Amino acid sequence: MTSTAEHMEADSVSIWPRMDPFLLGALQVAPSSKLSLHYLRKMAIYVRTRDGCFPILGWPMWRHIACGKLQFPEDHAWLYFETFDLLNGHTPEERLEWAECLSQCSTKDELDQQRNKLSVDTLQFLLFLFIQQLNRASLRTSLIGEEWPSHRTRCPSPTDREAKTSSQNKNWDDQAHLSFVQSHLAEILELLVEPGQLSQSGHALRDCQISLEAVRSLGLLLEGSVSHGRAVQPVHKLLTKGPLQIQTGYSPLSHSFPLHQLLACLHQSLTLNPFGITACLSSGKKLAWAQQVEGFMKRAKIARNTHTAPPGSKIVLLSQVVKQTLAKTSDKLTGANIKIHRCSDAFIYLLSPLRSVSVDKCRDCTVVLGPVETSVHIHSCQNLRVVCVAGRIAVGVSSRCTIHALTPTRPLLLPGNVDITLGPFHTVYPALEDHMASVGLAVVPNAWDRPLLLGNEGLSNPDPACYRLLPPAEFHELVVPFRTEGDTCEVPGGLPPPYQAALDEKQRRIQNWQKTVMEARLNKEQKRQFQELVEVKFHEWLLETGHRQELDSLIPPAMASLRDSSGPAAAEAPRVPDAKPTRNGRAVGQSPMAC
Repeated sequence: MTSTAEHMEADSVSIWPRMDPFLLGALQVAPSSKLSLHYLRKMAIYVRTRDGCFPILGWPMWRHIACGKLQFPEDHAWLYFETFDLLNGHTPEERLEWAECLSQCSTKDELDQQRNKLSVDTLQFLLFLFIQQLNRASLRTSLIGEEWPSHRTRCPSPTDREAKTSSQNKNWDDQAHLSFVQSHLAEILELLVEPGQLSQSGHALRDCQISLEAVRSLGLLLEGSVSHGRAVQPVHKLLTKGPLQIQTGYSPLSHSFPLHQLLACLHQSLTLNPFGITACLSSGKKLAWAQQVEGFMKRAKIARNTHTAPPGSKIVLLSQVVKQTLAKTSDKLTGANIKIHRCSDAFIYLLSPLRSVSVDKCRDCTVVLGPVETSVHIHSCQNLRVVCVAGRIAVGVSSRCTIHALTPTRPLLLPGNVDITLGPFHTVYPALEDHMASVGLAVVPNAWDRPLLLGNEGLSNPDPACYRLLPPAEFHELVVPFRTEGDTCEVPGGLPPPYQAALDEKQRRIQNWQKTVMEARLNKEQKRQFQELVEVKFHEWLLETGHRQELDSLIPPAMASLRDSSGPAAAEAPRVPDAKPTRNGRAVGQSPMAC
């Protein structure tokens, strides 16, 4: 009876893959073969047997391993180190302090000195490198290794498979996360075993033990709870106390687990993340939005789990929003992971501090974001405009997209891109600087114009012509058409001088135009005719550029009917929850004054 009761209690414990490392840590590209299990086993032995590598791994030693042993370019080595650091849960104050230090570096030597101060948990970093296999098309080949690489090792040449980009994005797929952990749990645990308990080939010996400290590192990938609705706990706490302690064989005396018992127990307890995208779609709440025109919103899916999910696991999903303007600034968005999926001809404003944002399979959209703590990932999109302050920007398998960004890291251009334009961040809303401070993002350093091109298998992208920097002559500021509370009234950090000069030149042209009209001394009838001519040309321009749809989508249906019956100037500003709309002082659809 006792044994049966213990098993029933153990069955009440659920352990699941955490969302953060897979969503934010796994790069959305097929990884280098040098990150296969074969090499990671060798690296696990290497770091445990060298001074200064364990239990903490600093940037200098990782650079030595990555560049000297694995033959990565230094910027690729830093990419992995920096990405892992994004997951580390630094406070906003720590992030701002780090940004301040980097902003004072004027030479590469000074930058290296700052980077040399960074270190990571060695075992967790090994696990982070292992989960880069998530986006590999075939895991079987990645787990068969070559010898520890040397300078004589020939780098793999690009193949058709490497050049072919995938439209599948597993980073949001919690089913794929669970399948990955279930399939490779034994290999994951082997990476945590001490070298003395490994065979010469790096495999765990029969009846080997794994230490509690090593199992703590599993907290990067796994978490769980004792029963449904109970508090989420780190995995090592669940395995060392309560109903699972007997099943895992944990010894409080040696602070270790028999590897085979731990493996069996974890396999039995693994389940789907209850806070993942699957659960959000099946049981999440709808989120109230403004401007929901009935005809277009019937098929839209807008769901959230922010009422139940712990920090870091909050999700808001926007799917199939068509020909609409959606605007929101809300505590329900703060700290959430946002997925914008299959939207078209839409204008989306999310003016809150966010955890992460993915824009997937969208076309002909404008997306304006509040500061994003970690990453903005754009995947399989066409004719998209994204405006954001973010810890990182990544773009893959997309075409004709323009990204206006303020980011401390180099924008990551993944395979499959065509005609990507990078421009400086160019908008403002009143609470912007407060929101930036709340997620630890500063105005410097700003690397928006220094992208890093990354191809499949860790190779450099074969087509550097896939992007351009926005010419200043094509630059215009974006006005957010809603009012919120706050003190920010200028673009944080200002505009780069060439772009500010371009705006100043446009302003001079406007002033010259106004002066010319004033000096023409038109009579009343001439002014009326001239005004009508300007308005006609202005409306033609609105239609040709698509801006007419953008302005019209800001008007609720009742106001749109009123405008149709009374003319453009009759439309009043719509009311948006948590934000008050504005049109630069003009009614929707009304042309600028001719004089």
